[in-house]
Amino acid sequence: MSEPAVTIRFDGNGRTYRPGETLAGEYRFESLPAAEVKAVEVSVLWFTEGKGDEDMAVHAFWRLNAEDGTTLDPSQPQHFNTVLPNSPLSYEGLIVKLRWCVRVRAFLHRNKELFGQKTFRLGDVPAVKALP
Repeated sequence: MSEPAVTIRFDGNGRTYRPGETLAGEYRFESLPAAEVKAVEVSVLWFTEGKGDEDMAVHAFWRLNAEDGTTLDPSQPQHFNTVLPNSPLSYEGLIVKLRWCVRVRAFLHRNKELFGQKTFRLGDVPAVKALP
């Protein structure tokens, strides 16, 4: 049996979205028995990378919890969607980068976690190029 993994897929254009557009897609777990899953969290968020402090903010969040009686079947695709905000826009700077992603976490028995994330672009800000 292969290692458990998370697969995330976007509907539509898949990687670049405009502010106010709907981000929709689905996620599924591969090789993960249903009895192992206690809860699943899905987040649409942005984070920065680069010099200085790293920032992060969550735009949308969903939690499914088996203890609440929710049936969690990891073999079935689960859908998500949210209307994207006007800002902050994705940015590829020389010193700092701002990235958007969908992040899926499964909380398993024995205090284990399974994690997956897929990035996308919000807006069409051109990448910054270094001067020669």
